[in-house]
Order: sequence, then C-alpha cells, then structure tokens
Amino acid sequence: MRYLHTMVRVKDLEASLHFYTKLFGLTEIRRIENEKGRFTLVFLAASDDLDAARANLAPCVELTYNWDTEDYTGGRNFGHLAYEVDDIYGFCQHLMDNGVTINRPPRDGHMAFVRSPDGISIEILQKGANLAPAEPWASMQNTGSW
Repeated sequence: MRYLHTMVRVKDLEASLHFYTKLFGLTEIRRIENEKGRFTLVFLAASDDLDAARANLAPCVELTYNWDTEDYTGGRNFGHLAYEVDDIYGFCQHLMDNGVTINRPPRDGHMAFVRSPDGISIEILQKGANLAPAEPWASMQNTGSW
C-alpha cells in the first residue's frame, strides 16, 4: 500500500492556488482539465516531497475545482492537513504578513493552525526540536476555530 494524495474541494481555484503555492510554498506537480466532467484537478507537493511526487505522483494534495458553482461546508469535519516547516515563527509571520489569520498561534514553538480560503484546517509543525517560546507568539490568543 502507498499513500497517494488528499483531495480538497475548492470554490475559487485562483485564490486557493495563491494560498497553497505563493503563501504556503507548495509546488504544482501536474494539472488535469476535464471538460466532459467539468472539473480541474491540481496536484501540489511540499518542497521536501518534490522528487517523490514527480517520480511517483505522490505524496500530494489534490485541489479539485468543479467548474459549476457549488458551496462546500464542513471543512472542519475533514480533519486537517499537516506540514512540517524549518522555522515555524518565520513561516507564521510570512502568512500573517500576507493576510492569513493564525487561528492557533505557535505559543509552544511547535504547532500552529491556519485555514485555507475554503476553510480547510492546516496544522503547521516545527521540524526537529521545539523553538523557544517567543513573542508575539507566546502571548497570542487563539482566533476562531482550528
């Protein structure tokens, strides 16, 4: 058995691609446009997974964009995606500087949560040992749900 991908439905493909690629740093590996089915699939991989994703088409996040308008609810019941980063404080600051709300700040230097434009909960974990508690993160309160 081998893990392939996690599919996330998105309402606005451009907003989602901006979030996942420009802000989150994932790379588009491949794209499938299906006129008959009226959908677009975009497969994204994290930087440390690029070689495996290109060679094996996994592990990836699959953004599914249905061309016909549809509202999606219940992103929280999906659970969450999780990514490991080299510097959780720097990564969260980058997201905040670009208008992303940090729903659960990395007060412990280890874990934070944000939401995508479609309400998907994303866990951000510090690679290796926890960073020492630092401001403004140590005293920052939770915002919304995560």
